[in-house]
Amino acid sequence: MAQPCIAWFETLGIGDVPQVGGKNASLGEMARSLAGEGVSVPDGFATTAAAYREYIAANQLEAPMRARLAALEAGRATLQETGEAIRRLFLGGSFPEGVAAEIRAAYRELARRRGGAEAPAVAVRSSATAEDLPNASFAGQQETFLNVRGEAELLDACRRCYASLFTDRAISYRQAQGFDHMQVALSIGVQAMVRSDLAGSGVMFSLDTETGFPGTVVISAAWGLGETVVQGTVDPDKYLVFKPLLDEPRFAPILEKSCGGKAQKLVYATGGSARTVLAETTRREREALVLNDAEILQLARWAVTIERHYGRPMDMEWAKDGETGALHIVQARPETVQAGRAQAASLRTYALKDRKARPLLTGAAVGDAIAAGEACVIRSAAEIGRFRDGAILVTEATDPDWVPIMKRAAGIVTDHGGPTSHAAIVSRELGVPAVVGTQRATALLRDGQAVTLSCAEGDQGHVYDGRLDFAVADLDLKDLPRTRTAMMLNLANPAAALRWWRLPAAGVGLARMEFIVNSHIRIHPMALVHFDRLQDAEARRQIEAMTQGYPDKAEFFVERLARGIAKLAAPFHPHPVIVRLSDFKSNEYAHLLGGAAFEPVEENPMLGLRGASRYYSERYREGFALECRALRRVREEIGLSNVVVMVPFCRTPAEADRVLAEMARHGLVRGQEGLRVYVMCEIPSNVILAEQFAERFDGFSIGSNDLTQLILGVDRDSAELRGLFDERDEAVKRMIADVIARAHACGATVGICGEAPSNHPDFAAFLVEQGIDSISLNPDSFVATVRRVAEAEGQARPAPVRTAGD
Repeated sequence: MAQPCIAWFETLGIGDVPQVGGKNASLGEMARSLAGEGVSVPDGFATTAAAYREYIAANQLEAPMRARLAALEAGRATLQETGEAIRRLFLGGSFPEGVAAEIRAAYRELARRRGGAEAPAVAVRSSATAEDLPNASFAGQQETFLNVRGEAELLDACRRCYASLFTDRAISYRQAQGFDHMQVALSIGVQAMVRSDLAGSGVMFSLDTETGFPGTVVISAAWGLGETVVQGTVDPDKYLVFKPLLDEPRFAPILEKSCGGKAQKLVYATGGSARTVLAETTRREREALVLNDAEILQLARWAVTIERHYGRPMDMEWAKDGETGALHIVQARPETVQAGRAQAASLRTYALKDRKARPLLTGAAVGDAIAAGEACVIRSAAEIGRFRDGAILVTEATDPDWVPIMKRAAGIVTDHGGPTSHAAIVSRELGVPAVVGTQRATALLRDGQAVTLSCAEGDQGHVYDGRLDFAVADLDLKDLPRTRTAMMLNLANPAAALRWWRLPAAGVGLARMEFIVNSHIRIHPMALVHFDRLQDAEARRQIEAMTQGYPDKAEFFVERLARGIAKLAAPFHPHPVIVRLSDFKSNEYAHLLGGAAFEPVEENPMLGLRGASRYYSERYREGFALECRALRRVREEIGLSNVVVMVPFCRTPAEADRVLAEMARHGLVRGQEGLRVYVMCEIPSNVILAEQFAERFDGFSIGSNDLTQLILGVDRDSAELRGLFDERDEAVKRMIADVIARAHACGATVGICGEAPSNHPDFAAFLVEQGIDSISLNPDSFVATVRRVAEAEGQARPAPVRTAGD
């Protein structure tokens, strides 16, 4: 009995890869098994491997195909000559009548299922029997045809799909992966088109694509059909969702919502032979997000459902129907890069040595490495032959034709594309760092120019002029000892927080709010509250541009700050993440956009209007209200109740009362909804009046830098007095020992944030001896200090086991 040439999606499962390839088997698996869980997959059918082989047999293609491939293997023919010759063989063939009849009949049945349309639009996708495997993605190796209508067009698209099994890139990829060309067959998926040309579509991963953090879903979105996102020809929106809180209906755990440029959209063509056409988006479309919160959360829940069903991280494509508003999953395949690194026993880190270098270009970072080399600017695939091994590839965007030179590049920079574009996916798979979506790399960088590409500074990648020095370190996570002391991290940059999820930290001991304000907001909060009073015309112009889409300009501050704090808190949930309220000094606040109009000129800002004194001051209390709104949003709307609030530079118990009252006015009440409030111990009065501060706060965090300078009367920034500034001075150590003992007697916890424990082994041993509850460190010194503290604990007298949350 002849094998069937057609299989409907609902009859297929993941075990049918040999018959219909990974893509179609996965569509069938979801249609058959996940519809009951709400996952919507558009209806369709697949041609089988048997149909492909029957096409080869009927057109007598096997012998000439083998001859062409043998010539390639022997070096008698080039890759281009071989691919072109085999594709001509397929395109010159015709379908056996039996196969063609089955395809036509299935297409008519699909039309009947869709309500009787005579020639419904379908997507025609290639699905090779060796693709979408756990260790080989074959991303974009074969062709897809959209908006195909009518039986004649369908058969032509199917023939072209068969030919695309032998594109140059597909041949090259199979050679690299060790697959026998003649053993691979091609199935074709014929799927009802979702009218995403009228709405939007994109790509989704069930883990963070840059760090492998398994607790997030990453969604990219653009207007129109999804090929623009996949190919990287537009800069899409990006949404980041925290998976562990998705089952809580009262929370909307969206950690990031970034609006991409989305300059073009792919839509149905209305005339001529083209099926689709690129159209310019309107200004309104460019400035609007493609998805609302409910849609973002629905897709993220589907991603979790799909991942749970397959038992591994997944890479998915989705589409929104502009006629019905419904969302659909149109593809799902295994994620092949980060999933394989999840159990790594070491963590390689990169860091630029020149912290003051200014980038020429900024885009989305792919990977976390740094690379330096000469720029090789190539604007079209026709110029690929002049690429130089080890250069930095600079181009507008990549597609699968570029893979042979991408693997020879030290780094990649593109004008267009986002973190789920072709350039990003292939760069990750190849282990090549990339900065995508820079907008103007090909215009700004010169061929042969020495550049340094850095993806080590968070989810923003930077391109610098010249070859900059950088450091590479491997942090060995194997057999890291457990300690009684809670070992925590100091973090500031939300964009980099997910990089450190593999470190076995007990939370974050210091998350610096002012870094978020300075780097991700850059506007003085009072300038947003009182924008109408702002006289600086240039500051007004810049603020207007930055807050586009925010009728309430203060909401810009709250939204950006809340999402930034959430990104710091999510990787360590449910461990505590201690967020220090803003601790800018007046001269630092004045440098923010619009800030000069709201800040006093102080002779000694270090001891001036900073920390707690700002929060109830008429100069800033409205700005502090925005900080409180952001913190409430993180805890009560996003759902990250592990956030602990910390008050810096609090001089007296009376000042503490005023700050706590101000917080309560804005809904942050210590003890309610589990809210804990800590105080920085950085002024001698915090130690001397420790019992009174312990009545008002749940814990102390020793800020050893300020505490040392105020005890010793030494400006910590003075080069002349550098030799006098030492946290190990006897006076400082006595104060630290004193506050630990007295705070513990009151039931309060005590931690320390600073580099002294990592820089000085004897200081770490001293802290352990005093029974400190937690030590918070910069990530790059975490591993070494954990080992140092474990050694000190082994030598010290036993101390009670405590955590930062006790």
